[in-house]
Amino acid sequence: MRVVLQRVSEASVNIDEKVNGRIGNGLLLLVGIEETDTKEDISWLCNKILKMRIFNDEAGVMNCSLQDIKGEILVISQFTLHASTKKGNRPSYIKAAKPETAIPLYKDFLLEIENQLGKNVERGVFGADMKVSLVNDGPVTIIIDSKSRE
Repeated sequence: MRVVLQRVSEASVNIDEKVNGRIGNGLLLLVGIEETDTKEDISWLCNKILKMRIFNDEAGVMNCSLQDIKGEILVISQFTLHASTKKGNRPSYIKAAKPETAIPLYKDFLLEIENQLGKNVERGVFGADMKVSLVNDGPVTIIIDSKSRE
């Protein structure tokens, strides 16, 4: 499972020209699921994301977690995070999980992050054509892959 984590001062997702989710200060998570992902990947990633110290403390040093600042989360599914660009100019998505695998894992990811955070998160709709807007704060953008944890 691969996540692009962006520290934002605000973010939103529109579907069919209607706001589906909106947050203020917090994290925008773009989540890509591959066929070999498991609930263990989800648990590890959610724990890592929520404890990542990338928010400024009172001295302006990145020393606080999302939980420390009581921030919000917007989660967007994005299969293109598993694009392979090794051959040619057309990306291959062979590693991205098929919907029958990805949808249950995406739902499990949402439940796990909400449980660990202790509150609801905003979200897009799996497989929908979404328009994502954000103000990247910093900018801070980090890529975390559960397959690269060692």
